[in-house]
Amino acid sequence: MATLVLKRLDDAVRDGDNIQAVIRESALNQDGKTATITSPSMQAQLELIERCYKQAGLNLEETGYVEAHMTGTPTGDPIEAEAIARTFGKHRVSHDPVLVRSVKTNIGHTGPVSGLASIVKCVYAMKNQQMPPNLNYERTNPKIPLKEWNLRVRMLNLFFQGDR
Repeated sequence: MATLVLKRLDDAVRDGDNIQAVIRESALNQDGKTATITSPSMQAQLELIERCYKQAGLNLEETGYVEAHMTGTPTGDPIEAEAIARTFGKHRVSHDPVLVRSVKTNIGHTGPVSGLASIVKCVYAMKNQQMPPNLNYERTNPKIPLKEWNLRVRMLNLFFQGDR
């Protein structure tokens, strides 16, 4: 169970609310016809990211962190990673890649509230200026060339602590 209470910024300021974060824009899409019912569409993801950023007046190159699914699915993860690489990653350099994380490694797959869990995680990460690592992430799918795509998945497991 999750709930996110949203309020117009002007109203929250007027009412003296404790503002945790500001959402600049949101967007929805549908993948359309894909190879399988569970396969995402990279083109649909690219268009969604670009449209949302354009509507918000934000620059893709200013984003250094993306909260994603990326939890080891053999088909979806490479598609999602390439969409991230072709939008955010293309504006980064190898010594300053886009950080990719997934709340699912921290608390499990929360089904219909996974998006809300990701928002809560992002708000607390910004508030505390600390990014929780991906737990138990041991290796990247070989179809995802992290270095070439300027992406980095931070991990933590019992045998290794740090960034890869």
